[in-house]
Amino acid sequence: MIRERCITTCPRPKLLPVALGQKIRRPLMENQTQDTKVYFHYNHTAPSKYARWTARECYVFMYARPWQEAVDFYSNLVNGCVSLSSLFGTEAGQLQKTFSSDNFCSDDGELVEDFHKVEPENVLADNRSGRWARATFKIILSYHGNSFDGWQKQPGLNTVQGIVERSLGRFVDEKKAQQLKAKSLPLEGCAVVAGRTDKGVTALHQVCSFYTWRKDVKAQDIEDAVNNAAPGKLRVVSISEVSRVFHPNFSAKWRRYFYIFPLNDGEEGEHSFEIDENYNDQRDKYTERRDQVLVKNVEGLATNDVDEQERGLNKLRRFSISKVNQLLRQLEGKLLSYKMFARDTKASRNFGPATECFIYHARAVEARLPSSLKNVPRTGAKVMCVELVANRFLRRMIRVLVATSIREAAAGAEDDSLLKLMDATCRRATAPPAPPDGLCLFDVGYTQFDPQNCLIR
Repeated sequence: MIRERCITTCPRPKLLPVALGQKIRRPLMENQTQDTKVYFHYNHTAPSKYARWTARECYVFMYARPWQEAVDFYSNLVNGCVSLSSLFGTEAGQLQKTFSSDNFCSDDGELVEDFHKVEPENVLADNRSGRWARATFKIILSYHGNSFDGWQKQPGLNTVQGIVERSLGRFVDEKKAQQLKAKSLPLEGCAVVAGRTDKGVTALHQVCSFYTWRKDVKAQDIEDAVNNAAPGKLRVVSISEVSRVFHPNFSAKWRRYFYIFPLNDGEEGEHSFEIDENYNDQRDKYTERRDQVLVKNVEGLATNDVDEQERGLNKLRRFSISKVNQLLRQLEGKLLSYKMFARDTKASRNFGPATECFIYHARAVEARLPSSLKNVPRTGAKVMCVELVANRFLRRMIRVLVATSIREAAAGAEDDSLLKLMDATCRRATAPPAPPDGLCLFDVGYTQFDPQNCLIR
């Protein structure tokens, strides 16, 4: 049984005309001013060895670490300078020693085409005519999340969709071009994507599609146009022509995400961190804009809970990666509602099947980022790597799931604590989302999921 107290605020009372001598009911309690905000922590009743971190403490813990090293690693990964296999050593028995099998990745990190094969009904047919004569291209993209403002096109922002669709404008057929001109819209193509990524989230094998009625469009021409749009930040991994039945989102069987959580210097075994008001100083390599956002959000998580001092006396400031792995493994093979782990979703998508996800694989392990220096193997920073594979994910679900798993591991909660949180009625039962910089959309599958192809065993 989980009981909670959610955040409440005391708004300014409206001034209403009253008759002379009439009593005025004061909406505020004693010792409270009109501008005072009162915050209450979620009251967890699930058993744990130590007290759980507050939302503010979770937020500080997540951001006060060397995220720039993870950002640089993803940048090198997108550009083909390193591969994911460089994260793990051959001595790790629970991991694949290499990812060079025929149905996974080659030694240089490129995806083998067999891994993204589509179902037979989506294969391009011969002798097409009529509405089937339309040319549909399946494009696999790789882009660096910190270089863009997310996938979805938005006015005035540098988004992946905006750049891709501008690059595809030169391949639009004449009828579509006339329609855009009549509406005074720019000449752009339409790219349908397997899943939109937030700002700061990297994608290694994002899948999108584009169609045109022109007969002279070649796959190589599309690849060159996209690659020249943002060199070093966005590139085409592969492109092929498929049937018009293919849809990047609806045809997908599963999605695989990878999260890299950097560990601070001196964190060994059970990883620790002491809450420090000057934690921004530990992130001097990060951008000034991100620091300003961090300070603003942390101030919004301030609290005047009267029990805070007593609760803080028995809080562990470290967590075990093996415990995080145990917590995540409880989610495998279950169809569950993850509405408590979602954020910023529409009201219509907060209940019922729209919140249900089936997680095929959920694991965590310690690894090490490859060194940026040549000929210096495995001397980079230590990180915790989390691999999640599911049929679908809700908005910000992975980032909340990672942060909550770390919080529950630090509290010494029971192995089924994440499952118990599914029954909560307030989203403050889960931790604030972890930073987007560690998240990467690794790939999207269009055949049945094979556990043998997982990175973390």
